[in-house]
Amino acid sequence: MLDRVIFFTLLPYFYDILDIIKYDCSRKSAKEILFMNKENRKAAKERRAKEREHEAKVAHYKKIWNWAGPALIIVVIVGLIIASVLDSKRLSVKSASEDTSTASSAASASSASTSASASLQTDTSLTIEDGDTVNIDYVGSIDGVEFQGGNTKGNGADLVIGSHTYIDDFEEQLIGHHPGDSVDVTVTFPEDYGKDELNGKEALFKVTVNGIYK
Repeated sequence: MLDRVIFFTLLPYFYDILDIIKYDCSRKSAKEILFMNKENRKAAKERRAKEREHEAKVAHYKKIWNWAGPALIIVVIVGLIIASVLDSKRLSVKSASEDTSTASSAASASSASTSASASLQTDTSLTIEDGDTVNIDYVGSIDGVEFQGGNTKGNGADLVIGSHTYIDDFEEQLIGHHPGDSVDVTVTFPEDYGKDELNGKEALFKVTVNGIYK
């Protein structure tokens, strides 16, 4: 009963209420449309901001390249020049090393040729001189103890006097001696000879002069 009373009481105002509701709805729709437009504008602003940021970065990198580009090119050119000079020096050193090796090989070949073309003379009247090629045997010892590699074991060894093939003044101490002589040669190994048991040590070589190539 009460609901009917309320209904008939509000009935004259029904259309007014409907207009109010329609007005509110239309206003809400307008707000939504306005809100969407703001979102679009915001997105456009963000997109434009990103574009400006990208353009600023490109301009910044261009400025850096304009400043550093020429310097970088100069550095590269200087580096290439230095590398070329170093390569040239290495080639020169290599060439000098090869020349030294060739000269050493030539000297060895000359010694071998001398030994092959000349015969070993055992005449005791002959005297060893600088430049002579001799054949010797020796036994080396340090403090009375023989060391490895210091003994020809009777096989004989050819030696050019003055070639400095042997350490210290080994060769010079043979000058003036004769075939058949036994000579005590005292020498000192270099500190950097390469063997701990020999580095810097004084050694005695008992040398037998087998002959001189003539």
